Amino acid sequence: MPDPQSRRPLSSRDTKWAARLTRLLAARGATPNGISQASMVFAALAGLAFWGLAFVPTGPGAAALLILGALGCQLRLLCNLFDGMVAVEAGRAGPDGPLWNEFPDRVSDILILFGLGLGVGEPALGMAAACMAVLTAYTRELGASIGLAPDFSGPMAKPHRMALVTAAAILALFETAIVPPGTALTTALWLVALGALATSLRRAARIRARLKSGAD
Repeated sequence: MPDPQSRRPLSSRDTKWAARLTRLLAARGATPNGISQASMVFAALAGLAFWGLAFVPTGPGAAALLILGALGCQLRLLCNLFDGMVAVEAGRAGPDGPLWNEFPDRVSDILILFGLGLGVGEPALGMAAACMAVLTAYTRELGASIGLAPDFSGPMAKPHRMALVTAAAILALFETAIVPPGTALTTALWLVALGALATSLRRAARIRARLKSGAD
């Protein structure tokens, strides 16, 4: 079973609705690995929806794609919540759980952010944001691999990235001729890329500080 101390601290994990849904999922035979795999499906849905904006940048079609993209991001996060809860709270963790706990998240970040970059005509920016997102996770796991407590600090950890992209998609629904379509989403990509870089550097600095304090 995963170590509860190594889990991302989430206030939603302690809510009654989350506990009820966890019990329901476990009773229906859902597995943590299956939920983790579903997160990649929702991320692919979001990435494809955002990519579709390259072909349908305005109008009702674009609005539908933006809503679908935002919904995919949030469903991905819900999967990230419930895979751990079904594993720990419902006691259904499997021996290969650590793989499925991390690997789908990296795939999901790439699918969403690169799809977003394609949608706004900035594929290089989308890939840069995806790379920086993966780097934040690598830095966290690097610290854990050398015996330090996992560092989930921001300013652009996974929940922050998805909240930002979701908010940008909603704001994009209200863009007008004064603000060109794609402005909110492009701005979000820049914030994710720069914020994730800052997060990685911050985590690396904290790892170094902990290692040096232990050596002194």
